[in-house]
Amino acid sequence: MIRTTFNRLREVKDSLPHGSMDVIANELGIASDEVRAFFNGEGTTETGYHIEPGPDGGIVIINDTRILDIALRLAWIKDNGL
Repeated sequence: MIRTTFNRLREVKDSLPHGSMDVIANELGIASDEVRAFFNGEGTTETGYHIEPGPDGGIVIINDTRILDIALRLAWIKDNGL
């Protein structure tokens, strides 16, 4: 489980290279619309994702971190020129 803010989640999304939603979806075998929904604050029951009121757009609790894990890996690769 990860607790973060909605604004921080949006920062991760904004740091991804073009086409990352499809890459994440393909790696997980899900629709790219599910990945987009995850970053738009519309988590699914599978992710156990929900938002509580709080600073920076609210506190986001994510039980299934697979989408976020892959996104962070892709952002790291982009930032490090790999």
